[in-house]
Amino acid sequence: MSKQNHSDPGGIADLLDIMRALRDPQTGCPWDIEQDFASIAPYTIEEAYEVSDAIDRAAWDELPSELGDLLLNVIFHAQIASEAGLFDFSDVVSAISGKMIQRHPHVFGDESRNKSAEQQTRDWEKIKAEERDGAGVLDGVALGLPALTRALKLQNRAARVGFDWPETTQVLDKIIEESQELVEACETKTQADMHEEFGDLLFVMANLARHLDIDPEHALRDANAKFTRRFGAVETALAKRGKTPAQSDLKEMDALWDAAKRDGY
Repeated sequence: MSKQNHSDPGGIADLLDIMRALRDPQTGCPWDIEQDFASIAPYTIEEAYEVSDAIDRAAWDELPSELGDLLLNVIFHAQIASEAGLFDFSDVVSAISGKMIQRHPHVFGDESRNKSAEQQTRDWEKIKAEERDGAGVLDGVALGLPALTRALKLQNRAARVGFDWPETTQVLDKIIEESQELVEACETKTQADMHEEFGDLLFVMANLARHLDIDPEHALRDANAKFTRRFGAVETALAKRGKTPAQSDLKEMDALWDAAKRDGY
């Protein structure tokens, strides 16, 4: 493939050409040529998070670039597949186009368009279940999801077939039970037991999030952001005293933390 000037790329065909050039065994980029599905997958996940981060920050000027990075990963996977004779980018587009048409009969078919968003969600899940015909209830929940998100999806699947606590208070009771089991495991100091009980407690916390209609990943991200803001305020206050956190102690930093909390950080 001859080298081309891609200083002003404008469409998906240009991006496909660029990826083919990057992967060309004779004239391509050595790093790109060496990659495979497994090596690119972590970058795909990272780019998806960067898209989410730009949205959370309302950084609309950054979003086109972040979406482009994510799209590049799709193109990368499709090019690797094409070279292996598995599928190509047109197959990716055909698959998602067909799926969207099939899952929106109220738009592309004869079903009524006068359905609520809630009913459409139920219909969507019913169609997805039919697509999984013969599979187990929990089959198909991706292993690569963040653990809290995967816990939520597993519990949602189980709840649809009636395996769920009907009352939130029952989930809270289970949290108390699991917390006590973790305390007991910590007393024995058996690492395997502590690991298991800690995981059980997180799993039930995810279930409580589901009952409260809270996204646990989002809630934890917000908690991380709050911690970062407040600790930053502590560092700033210490700097005014000519100190760093390493030169302070817990009592002083705790007092500054409480001050930051009162100041709305």
